[in-house]
Parts: sequence; structure tokens; C-alpha cells
Amino acid sequence: MQRCLVLARQAWGQTAPNPLVGCVIVKEGQIVGEGYHPQAGQPHAEVFALRAAGADDPAQNRARGATLYVNLEPCNHYGRTPPCSEAVIKAGIAKVVVGMIDPDPRVAGSGVARLREAGIEVVVGIAEADCRDLNEGFIQRVLHQRPLGILKYAMTLDGKIATSSGHSAWVTAPSARTAVHQLRATCDAVIVGGNTVRRDNPQLTTHQSDRHNPLRIVMSKSLDLPPDAYLWQTQTAPTLVLTEVGCSSPLLLELQGLGVEVVALEHLSPASVMDYLYQRGLAVVLWECGGRLAARAIAEGVIQKVWAFIAPKIIGGEAAPSPVGELGLTSMTEALTLERVRWQAIGDDCLVEGYLPERSRLANLGAVD
Repeated sequence: MQRCLVLARQAWGQTAPNPLVGCVIVKEGQIVGEGYHPQAGQPHAEVFALRAAGADDPAQNRARGATLYVNLEPCNHYGRTPPCSEAVIKAGIAKVVVGMIDPDPRVAGSGVARLREAGIEVVVGIAEADCRDLNEGFIQRVLHQRPLGILKYAMTLDGKIATSSGHSAWVTAPSARTAVHQLRATCDAVIVGGNTVRRDNPQLTTHQSDRHNPLRIVMSKSLDLPPDAYLWQTQTAPTLVLTEVGCSSPLLLELQGLGVEVVALEHLSPASVMDYLYQRGLAVVLWECGGRLAARAIAEGVIQKVWAFIAPKIIGGEAAPSPVGELGLTSMTEALTLERVRWQAIGDDCLVEGYLPERSRLANLGAVD
């Protein structure tokens, strides 16, 4: 099952709205076929593994009588591709080991039921926690009709993301920044507000030619943005600017001429943006924005997970910005306490990873940029 997860990760950030799935076929203690789902519209992992095992040729079929491992329940419905359950049955697989049941209502146990109906032994729940972690974005999409929102920020030991003058390069060391690049590669999109573009001129890429770059998104009602920002270089990675209906900035046509997609929403807010991105088929969205937009995203309930990098530095300054702006909380008893927290040392920096509680939906917190 761990090998299934390794295979599935090869398509990180590229399968939405589909899940990440890897498959391994074992016979007499030897792997005879394996595969993974590369992107939506392509065959599923089971099909690639069965092909590798020679299932298409009865004379060369090493899948007959074998055990098939897959981290997500085989589908049992016709979508862009035929049901995998029927392919598994046709190949003569004797046993199927499933990491987790598919939460998609079109599957939701029917794949396992079909396999058992055909006389195949099925075991469910192997390394289930790892399987759920891998596909938490897919699960979020299916159960809540929104992408998974991850808030990432880097701050000093005294809680600052920049100096009082606004200088922020660099809070953390190179090893932590590499970890951020790796995180971006697992996401479908990364979001910033207009202030971040004006202040930091970020690239928001993985900085590696062989890794997936997420869709770069800028939220700006006014389109008061620098015309020479790195984000407009769309030959590196695609960029989407989300604004509000009625915006008439002269930059709009210039951006479109550079290959930047510009979409005007009726109302620009974190919630409306995540609803729109769900409709576009995205599953995991990384928020790398400033404190005010981060606070509003938390308040509107679109952030489920936090990645906080803490550098062993003290910068001070009453006016120095913090990673999350005003939330309207006035006592420690109201604090949002992360759940399922994990700590990791990355060089001299520390990464705190955890999940916000469901009660994190708060009041409106002002403008976007």
C-alpha cells in the first residue's frame, strides 16, 4: 500500500478533480504490474497496472490469480472512463486490498460490493490514515463542495512576517523555502492578494523545471497592480487574476495581452473565490497572502489547514505585520486551537502543521486589497 502511495504522488497537483491513486499487482510475492492515475480524463491507476501485468493478452496475463493493491476503492460507474471494477474482474484478479472507501457518492462502497459479488476477496482499510492524508483535497471537494484551503506563512520568533518597513526577504532559511516549493508542487493553485504582488513581487513557482507549477491567482478588486510583476510571465506558469464586476482598470487589457486570464466575479471574497475554483475542478488551494486577506479567509471558513514556518529570529516593531490580521477575538478562550498538530525541524527553522477547528467561521473582516 505504501508503494501505491509513492506511485500516486507522481501526479501530485495534476489530477483534480480526480483523486491521487496508485495501484500495485502482486503474484507469488513479486510485483507483476503497477501504475498511477496521471490526470483527469486519462485511465485510472488500476488500468495502467493491469496493462503492465499483461491483462490485455490472455496468453501473457500475469494478473490472473494475483492480488491487487490500490489506495482508493475502484470506481464502479461510467465517467470519462469505464468502471475499474469491471476491468479488475475481467483480468481474473483473486484478491483486492483497498486503502480507503471512495467518499464520492457515485462509488461509496459500490466498487467493493461489485468485486465481492464477482467472488473476489476484498480487504478494506489498509494504511487508511495515510491514504486519507494523501487525498484530503479530494475528500474536501466531495464532502464540502470546495477545495481544501491551506494557509502558509513564515514568521519570526516574535510573530512578524516582515519588518516595520515591509522588508520580508528572507524570514526563513533556504531549506524551509525549498519545503515551500515542494508544497506548491502538490497544490492546484496558490493565491495572493494585490498587496503581496505590490510589496513582494513573488514568482509563486516551484523553482524546478521538472515539477508541476500551480495556477497562480491574484485577488484584486481595483487591479492596482504593477505592470511588470513576475506573475505576468505566463510562459513559466499560468496566472489568473480575479477581480470584481465593474472594474475598469487599463491594466486589464494589458494583462490579457500577456496571456494572463482575468475573471470578474460578482463579489470578490475568499468564499466566492473558493466556490469559483471548485467549479473549475480544483482540489487543493494554497493561500500565501498577507495578514488581512489571511484573516478574512479564516473568517469565511475557507482555510482548513495551516503550515506555519517559524524562524529563530526576533525583529520587533509595533508596526511590523503579523501573519493573520484582525479576527475580532478578545480573549484567549476564543483562540482558534489547531488540531492534529505536527512539528518538524527544517534546518534551523520549525514547521508547525495543523488543522483549524470547524468553528473557525467568523464575522466579515473588511476589504480584500
